[in-house]
Parts: sequence; structure tokens; C-alpha cells
Amino acid sequence: TFWLTHFLELGCVCVFVLCSRSTIFFSPSRLARHLQKEAQSQHNNSEFTEDQKKTIAKIATCLELRSAALQSTQSQDEFKLEDLKKLEPILKNILTYNKEFPFDVQPVPLRKILAPGEEEHLEFEEDDEEGGAGAGSPDSFPARVPGANKGTLLPRLPSEPGMTLLTINIEKIGLKDAGQCIDPYITVSVKDLNGIDLTPVQDTPVALRKEDTYVHFNVDIEIQKHIERLTKGAAIFFEFKHYKPKKRFTSTKCFAFMEMDEIKPGAIVIELYKKPTDFKRKKLQLLTKKPLYLHLHQTLHKE
Repeated sequence: TFWLTHFLELGCVCVFVLCSRSTIFFSPSRLARHLQKEAQSQHNNSEFTEDQKKTIAKIATCLELRSAALQSTQSQDEFKLEDLKKLEPILKNILTYNKEFPFDVQPVPLRKILAPGEEEHLEFEEDDEEGGAGAGSPDSFPARVPGANKGTLLPRLPSEPGMTLLTINIEKIGLKDAGQCIDPYITVSVKDLNGIDLTPVQDTPVALRKEDTYVHFNVDIEIQKHIERLTKGAAIFFEFKHYKPKKRFTSTKCFAFMEMDEIKPGAIVIELYKKPTDFKRKKLQLLTKKPLYLHLHQTLHKE
């Protein structure tokens, strides 16, 4: 466990001054491994809660990004030193930190954690649809998203007299770079006005196919609450996510949402917004001015 009192970077090295007053030098990628190991630990006597472990895993992802930026000759979308410094107060106060994480990153899932000096022997997935793009490269990881191929969809709730259930078929999403998205899927959640989950979050399976400017899903989502029992001001969110092999994490590309007055039988297209996902719907910015949308079809079930 790392108890930080100071955090800085010298070239490619992160310097950590521990409470024991000793100084330990780690590269960002090596420190990321240590943090990932702690985040993925299953032992019952861990000092960290599951939420704290998620934060630690996200910090590890940021360190991986910084490591990649230091080795890259391209400046576009790099993770800067100023960004890295924003992690210091989070690490120093990890046991009490309860704010929103400052970067839109996801933990690297199911990554094999190795001791320093061990070799990583990874088996890479073939990606026939993209001609094997990224397969076998040092920046690719298998099992990138837990259950991604099958998704985490839930069955329809039992019907109740006078109550309405909603099935949403996600047909497709329009994106100018649809063909470049790797392992795309959509996370569906129902939130109240404060961004609190009202139902279990569900992930679709990886998309069926990519065609021109569309990613096709054709998958049914069963909303896990009767419509009449959703709180006033609730909304259904759709977060489009895809894997970035160069950065080694799954990222939210954009999101869309549907409010309660839009729940009607039949087809609907809804606008796409720029990340990060704004569950409180206060600072919305359209992803593009092009006519590209999320295409849905709604079915209401009522006894």
C-alpha cells in the first residue's frame, strides 16, 4: 500500500516520498502495475473499499497513459504532466476521496499483474472485422471488457396489473469514424436528476457490425423498473464505449439520453453529446453538427 506525502515526476520517473521518509523511484508504468495489483486484490483484509479500488485502478490507467505519452513523439491527446499532478490529492486522500474522478478513463480490466522483471505472455484476439487491427501488438490486451462479448443484459421483469414495462431496441449509432471503433458496446443506465442509479446498469454485447457511418447493434434492453415507478425527472442514458489499443483502456466516446416524456412506442432518434457523460444534464455539448444519431425503437408492455 502506498501512503503518499509528495508526488512529482523527473523525466520518465515518478518519485514517491513515503511516510517512512524513504524515497522510492518508479517509472509510471511500474507504479501502475503496483496500483493495479492492489485494485484487483481479492483478499478480505484489504484496507480499501470496492469504490476506492476503482479509483486506484483509474489512477493506474492514468499512469499508463502518462507512460505512453512520454514514449510518444506525437503530442495529440497525450496525458500531460499537469494532468498527472491532479492525481496527487486523490492518492494522498484515497481513504476519504469521494469526488468525481477528474479524467474520463476506465480501469484496465482483468489485466494479468506480474512481478517486476516478469515477462508478459499475452494471447491476442483476432479481429477479423478490422483486418486484425491491433492484434498481437504490445498495446493490445485480451478480455478488455468483462463480459463484453456477451454483455450484461438482464431479462424482462415480471408483469404487474396496470404497470408498464419498457423494451428498448438499440438499432444503430451514427458516427463519422464508425469503422475505426474497436469492440464497441453501449452501457445503459437509468438515473435520477442527481445522477443516481435507479436500476442496475447493463452493457450490450459488442456490436454486430460496422457499416459506413454506422455501428449496428440490434439488441433489446429491458428496463429494470416499471415506468410508473421511475422518479420525476429520470432519464435513460446510453454511453457508447470502445477500446483504444494505443492507450490500453476502454473509453466513452459519446453519450445520449432519453427523458420520460420521450417514452413512446415506436422509433426514435436522439442526439449524441460529447463526453464526459453528464448524468445531471447541466453542461451538454453536441458531439457533431452532422445528422448522426442514436437510433432506437421502443416497445411498451402493459397488462
